[in-house]
Amino acid sequence: EMTFSVHLFLYFTGSHDTMTYCLDKNSAVSGNESKLVKFLNKCMPCIVHPIIMKWSTTQVLTVMEQLEAGVRYLDFRIAHKANDPSMNLYFVHMVYTTVTVQDILWEVLRWLETHPQEVVILACRNFDGLTKKLHCHLIACIKEIFQCKLCPRNVSMRSFFPPVRMIYHTNLHPTVWRREVNLSAMSVVLCDNSRDTTAIHSPEYLMRHLLIFVSEKFFVAGINLTENLRYILVHPFGSLKKMTLQSLPCLKIWIKQQYPGPKKECINIIAGDFIGNDDFVKDVIELNTKI
Repeated sequence: EMTFSVHLFLYFTGSHDTMTYCLDKNSAVSGNESKLVKFLNKCMPCIVHPIIMKWSTTQVLTVMEQLEAGVRYLDFRIAHKANDPSMNLYFVHMVYTTVTVQDILWEVLRWLETHPQEVVILACRNFDGLTKKLHCHLIACIKEIFQCKLCPRNVSMRSFFPPVRMIYHTNLHPTVWRREVNLSAMSVVLCDNSRDTTAIHSPEYLMRHLLIFVSEKFFVAGINLTENLRYILVHPFGSLKKMTLQSLPCLKIWIKQQYPGPKKECINIIAGDFIGNDDFVKDVIELNTKI
């Protein structure tokens, strides 16, 4: 039976901005967005809001479908709606989701219960609008829902065996973890400032422009293209999905050249947009044959 210390050198497939498949088209723009975005949306909501939705959506599969497809790293951007008197927390990417964080955590638990040998990493971050009280509420919910499936705070990951199947990290409350197992927040841009995806033409180009954020134990790469407001305004009929799908053939070449392991040039988790398109999950998992 394999210890978790060995798993640290395996490849995990991740989804970037996991919950954007259920963004609420009637939701207000996140309070964390720029004043210009909020102003344009307020002045021309019928025009601006549909554009925001197209450029905010990074996934079409539900979280259950992503897990079934092979995703084991979930990128959760958590927020509390402004002026909301309740304790409800949502996911956010420019706009808020239709589902609450608590509902999705229960879904993940149900999936884990039917897949007892699996490990899932929850990368919880952003925390827009969360007070200390709300953050404590989030931690309490996670502990209540997952209970013994959480990585114990006083246990080294090097001694982990199944059936411990849930890993949670937050860069805001590192006390949930021992320092040894804390993960860093990740956000990666695959494109240069021009956002000209036609320029991404070789794996060598990707290596020059790919930012890989490294923690003490995990090496994570997010192969997601990132647009800015200027690019969106210049391409009002475009979408993040269209921009991403155009780059997939080149990304596929880059993925196949990677190696798992603890060294600086190695990666353990690769997170992408629009899981289910192309052979992204299959290509990442097949990298484990190089071990």
